[in-house]
Amino acid sequence: MRTAYKCRAYPTPEQAAVLNRTFGCVRVVWNRTLAARTDRWRTTREGTSYAETDRTLTELKKQPEWAFLREVSSVPLQQTLRHQDAAMTGFFAKRSRYPRFKSRHGRQSASFTRSAFRLRDGRLSLGKTPGVLAFVWSWHGIDPAGLDPTMVTVSRDPDGRWYVTLTVDIDTPTAPEPTGQAVGVDLGLTDFAVLSTGDRIPHPRHMERRERRLKRYQRMMARRQRGSANRAKARRKVARAHARVREARRDFLHQQSTALVRRFDAIAVEDLAVGNMVRNRRLAKAISRTGWAEFRTLLAYKTQRAGRHLVVVDRW
Repeated sequence: MRTAYKCRAYPTPEQAAVLNRTFGCVRVVWNRTLAARTDRWRTTREGTSYAETDRTLTELKKQPEWAFLREVSSVPLQQTLRHQDAAMTGFFAKRSRYPRFKSRHGRQSASFTRSAFRLRDGRLSLGKTPGVLAFVWSWHGIDPAGLDPTMVTVSRDPDGRWYVTLTVDIDTPTAPEPTGQAVGVDLGLTDFAVLSTGDRIPHPRHMERRERRLKRYQRMMARRQRGSANRAKARRKVARAHARVREARRDFLHQQSTALVRRFDAIAVEDLAVGNMVRNRRLAKAISRTGWAEFRTLLAYKTQRAGRHLVVVDRW
C-alpha cells in the first residue's frame, strides 16, 4: 500500500528562490493548460489527453517568451499535467468537482519523481535546486534513511511555512485483533457525534476560541494598501490564524477516528449531503466548522488499512 510522511522543511534563501520559481512555473503550466482544455471542450466538445498537453508544453518551452520554463526542473511541470489529467478524469467520472485555477496566494506545491530527487542517508536533494534541503523528521520509530520514496512533494503554505512530503510504498500493516463490536455514528451540531452505545463526543469548538483574533487580523489586512509589504504581512497573519484552527480540527478528527477504528469492527455513518446543508444560511457557518467530510474520509482509509468495515447509510 502507499502512504506519505509529511514534515517541516527549512530551505535556504537560495533554495527558496529556486523553489518559488518552480511554484510559479507549475502554476503557469496548470492554469494555461486548464484554460486550453476548457476552451476546447466548450467549442468542439473534445477532450484533451495527457500526451497532447505534454507535447504542447514541449513546444511552449521552445518559444523565447516562455524560456523561463527551462530554468526549473521539468519533472514538476510534467507532474502537474498528470495531476490535472487525473483531476479531469475524476470530474467526468463524477467523483470530484471541476478543477480550479491556481492562485499565487494559496498553497504552492511541486512534485518530484525519482528522476528528479535523491534521498541518501536522510539527506534530500532536488533537481536544479542547490545544496541539500533541510527538513525535520517527526515520525518516531521510522528511519528516513531507510525509506525509498517514489515521489517527493515540496509545498509552501500561505502563512510561509515549508513542508516536504515523502510518498512511499509499504507493506500492508498487520490487522488488529477483532473486537466483536459494531457502532453507529450520528454526526451533529450540538455534539460532534453521538454513538449508538450512548457515548457522546462533544464539539471542540476550535474556531469559536480563535475567531476574535482572526477577525482582528482580517480587519488589519483590509486596511492595508493592496500590493504593499504590510498587506503581505497581514495576509500571512490571517493565514496562520486559519492554519491553527485547521490543524487543531484535523488533530481532533484524527484522534476520534483512530479511537473508533481501534474500538469497533464495523462503523456505520450517515451519507450526509454537506453541500446541500450549507445552503441554510443559519447553519452554514456551524456546519462548515465541523469537518464532517474530512472525518468520513479519515474513517474510510483507516478502516480499510485496519481491516475494519465502514458502512455508509443512505440519508433517506
